[in-house]
Amino acid sequence: MSDVRPGRLKVYLGAAPGVGKTYRMLDEGRRRAARGADVVVGFAECHGRPRTEAMLDGLARVPRAACSYRGGRFEEMDLDAVLARRPQVAIVDECAHSNVPGEGRNAKRWQDIEMLLAAGIDVVTALNIQHLESLNDVVEKITGVPQHETVPDEVVRRAWQIELVDMPPEGLRRRMAHGNIYPPEAIDAALANYFRPGNLTALRQLALLWVADRVDEALQEYRSRHGIGRIWETRERVVVALTGGPEGDTLVRRAARIADRSAGGDLLAVHVARSDGLAAGVSHASLARQRRLVEDLGGSYHSVVGDDVAATLVEFARAENATQLVLGTSRRGRLARFLTGPGTGETVTALSGDIDVHRVTHERAGRGTLLPSRRRTLSPVRLIAGPVAGLVLPVLLTAVLAQLRGTLNLTSEALLFLLTVVGVACIGGVASAVIASMTASLLLNYWFIPPVGAFTLAEPNALVALAVFVVVAAVVAAVVDRSLRLSRRSARATAEAETMSSLAGSIVRGEATIPALLERTRETFGMDSADLLDEPPDTPGVTAVPAGPGAFLALRGRTLSSSERRVLAAFAAHVGSAVERARLAEAAAEVEPVRAADRLRTALLRAVGHDLRTPLAAGWAAVTSLRGRDVAFTAEDREELLATADESMAKLNRLVENLLDLSRLEAGALTLNLRETSLEEVLPIVLADEPGAEAADLEGIPPVLADPPLLERVLANLVGNAARHSPAGKKALITASALAGRVELRVVDRGPGLPADGRERLFEPFQRLGDTDNTTGLGLGLALARGLTEAMNGTLSPEDTPGGGLTMVVSLPVGGRAGNTGHVHGTARPRQGSRTPPR
Repeated sequence: MSDVRPGRLKVYLGAAPGVGKTYRMLDEGRRRAARGADVVVGFAECHGRPRTEAMLDGLARVPRAACSYRGGRFEEMDLDAVLARRPQVAIVDECAHSNVPGEGRNAKRWQDIEMLLAAGIDVVTALNIQHLESLNDVVEKITGVPQHETVPDEVVRRAWQIELVDMPPEGLRRRMAHGNIYPPEAIDAALANYFRPGNLTALRQLALLWVADRVDEALQEYRSRHGIGRIWETRERVVVALTGGPEGDTLVRRAARIADRSAGGDLLAVHVARSDGLAAGVSHASLARQRRLVEDLGGSYHSVVGDDVAATLVEFARAENATQLVLGTSRRGRLARFLTGPGTGETVTALSGDIDVHRVTHERAGRGTLLPSRRRTLSPVRLIAGPVAGLVLPVLLTAVLAQLRGTLNLTSEALLFLLTVVGVACIGGVASAVIASMTASLLLNYWFIPPVGAFTLAEPNALVALAVFVVVAAVVAAVVDRSLRLSRRSARATAEAETMSSLAGSIVRGEATIPALLERTRETFGMDSADLLDEPPDTPGVTAVPAGPGAFLALRGRTLSSSERRVLAAFAAHVGSAVERARLAEAAAEVEPVRAADRLRTALLRAVGHDLRTPLAAGWAAVTSLRGRDVAFTAEDREELLATADESMAKLNRLVENLLDLSRLEAGALTLNLRETSLEEVLPIVLADEPGAEAADLEGIPPVLADPPLLERVLANLVGNAARHSPAGKKALITASALAGRVELRVVDRGPGLPADGRERLFEPFQRLGDTDNTTGLGLGLALARGLTEAMNGTLSPEDTPGGGLTMVVSLPVGGRAGNTGHVHGTARPRQGSRTPPR
């Protein structure tokens, strides 16, 4: 199998059910078959739509595998048959589908698809945007419908092609109204809930943006692979440069407005941390505030290392394919700009090429820099300027003093020469200071020390003057050089600390996943790629540092300096910690089911230890008394003892049945007999056992698809719980209504109600929320009621009773509808929400 070329995956992605994914998928299968390809339909779900079913004509199909689950019969894709058939192309619908538990090789259909791809079979599949794992919670917030079937984004991102099947919300609602998506009885409910115009518009935007990001990734990969450096203005990307100064807030807001002018524009904020200390003195509080502002505006924050700020900014912008760069105007005054030359803004503008540069004015413009001077080390310019100044400045001073001869005495002239030497020492260091001191002493000796016009170097005074000049210049230069070294060291430490602070902030904000850390590492050091390897690479041009046992962080790109390598080692330590956390999380995930089972066992033992003992003890005492011969009971006493024994045994039987039913639900072994069940068949039995409840008029309510004994158990548990919490003199009420192919039964009480944050705890087994005594049973009633309801393809959810109290809502499908025996996925457990997402 290792020699087989992996198959290629094509995904038809839709924003909502009904946009035509399956139709387009089958149409492509027909076109490929017409071109001579061996195409097989592994699984296609047409949902009874005639036009879609007609697309199956002429396509080879692999028979589906029949499966049994909880008394029902289901059909799944026969993975083994498709693998044995080995077609060139397999059509596999509903990528996010969950297979029937216990059947087939995999739990999810996307895992089946990966096996087909590994076997060298091309696969064409379809799914909706709400089934992507990263968007699961977003879709639930928009629609209110939880999605229980998801596909990891990475599976879809690896697809060879992703084609968006788009349709405007108005067109999709028209299709729905014409009956082209759901059966007539479900249309009204769908249009009023999931298929509202706002929902469809939001889902469509999610789909468009997700696909746009995928296209953007492919474009970046293509540009990197082909070494394309020029900007392609396919999408507005605005980069804003932050220095940590107070003007950053203004720059971020201006850049955000520029990005918002075009749909889908990106905002990227970048701060350059210099290894030679430009970042020293930066206000970290300002950077943190500006980072939060960027993220609140929907942008992303980046920190990169670079000695040349302007070049680093332009390189970052080009790497991100940015179209616009936003900078603040210089905080230096006119005199400072005249003396020190062009600043970062002017240099960026000169280097930007086809990137538009915006120079934004702000209140700090021209008022002086809050950052330390960038001239903290002897730059190449100073190394050249120092010796030149050591030769030129004494000559210029000599020319000036010659014009003023007679005005100043020799002492003043010597002090001016000494000041010149000190100035040169500050500019160019020790070597320049020695040159300046030699030049100054010779000129002073020749032009100003009598006899003027002749050298008197042989005299002791001349030698002393020369020595003083040299010593003073050397001492000043040494002090300046030491201060520069200490300043450089401190600045480098500050820059490194800032970079690590940015990394720590990312981890605190939850960005500590391994891919996120690798991307931040690559971005921070300006490398071409960053990977996590099991062993150090031997490829030239790759820098590798250990990242924990059996892990190495490998960076491909430029050669890193020693200071950057120290920072890289810290990054590697964080990556190693993330790897270790991922391993521990995986181990914890394996242990969690065992812990949950242990907690359940402990709760069961505690509950059984008391709640089963009470009726057992009462019944045992009654039977023992009746069997005793030392007391003569009257007929009335014997009847009372028999009633006590009977009641205790009945209570014990109900507790045991609840325990057994709950264990069957947990094991997925509950047998169902779903049929049309009228409420008149079930409710009288429930009301006869509970005098504290009554039912409203149920005339005109259609029968439901349910298992009658299980429905009776559900309602009996709910009614008993409602009656127990209703005030004295008020009965629990049962009402029913029918809408869009479902019947909703409401069990209403007028009790104290329950806070919203405690409602889901109602359905946890072995707890009695709000009960203060130990005579109310094991606390299994509501947990069992929800499990049985969901096993019958229904839902059970709590809601407030108008005027006070709690209402339990049981929603079941109307009996006699086609397609009611849909798949049952996994064990019936309590779940969030009360609406079932559309297929």
